[in-house]
Amino acid sequence: MIRFHLCTISFRHQLVSLPELATWAGATGFDGIELWGVHARHLLQQPGLDGRWLKSQGLAIPMVSDYLPLDGSEQEAIHYTRELCRLARHWQAPKLRTFAGHQGSAELDQRQRQAQTRRLQTLTRCVADEGLTLVVETHPGTLADTVDSTLTLLTDVDHPALGINFDVLHVWEAGADPKLALQQMAPWVRHFHFKNIRHRDQLGVFAPANVYSPAGSRQGMVPVLDGACDYRPLLDTLAGWQQSQTHPAPLDISLEWFGPDSYRVLCSDLHQLRQNVRQNHTQSQALAVCQ
Repeated sequence: MIRFHLCTISFRHQLVSLPELATWAGATGFDGIELWGVHARHLLQQPGLDGRWLKSQGLAIPMVSDYLPLDGSEQEAIHYTRELCRLARHWQAPKLRTFAGHQGSAELDQRQRQAQTRRLQTLTRCVADEGLTLVVETHPGTLADTVDSTLTLLTDVDHPALGINFDVLHVWEAGADPKLALQQMAPWVRHFHFKNIRHRDQLGVFAPANVYSPAGSRQGMVPVLDGACDYRPLLDTLAGWQQSQTHPAPLDISLEWFGPDSYRVLCSDLHQLRQNVRQNHTQSQALAVCQ
């Protein structure tokens, strides 16, 4: 089963309420809403808005996306993580997303890498104690910036509650083939982020300092199936998983749009992706019958 979600971060610079967004998401055909941590916290001030309410709207919150500290005070990091777990339970979100620090794997010496790995191991245990899953996003400027470094991190932490948020574009940005990388990371993949860019030399627009700025450039951001990163081979793989039940858990995909005209682009992306998945599913069924 493939489930598509929108991200509230797509509406970070717009005045849109969660009830308004939920109504639109349900009518458009989304399965759920990925909550940005900042939004999840501020929405606590609005009585009646929680995971149960959202489920009554036919939607789920698959993940709260935030940023756990892998340096500084360990006690403060544990406290922050536990607070984030309480927030996730309020929204009935089974997963928490984090970045693996804020330095690229090539920037860290062995001692620094070991320290961040130990911290991630500690925080993963905190999340597991709450019955939740922690997912690390594949992202430049972190310990999960390449396939090899990400696999090393997962192996070193070695905890079943740690998984991967497979950001397809960032895997491609690192020079890997997303389809091959997915095969390598498959046992740990718990979520996907989809977005795209017109040309590889425009990838800098996704740098956090630019993306989070209201005045940041959006040059080159394009719909998922229109960009330089070809999603079709990866979608073929996911359709195959769905058909063969290789991946029995639901496949959660969030459309992470950072550009303008969010409603139109997200609606178009969702419908095109669902059509692609349906076509792949039909073709897989036909091949199974013919074999």
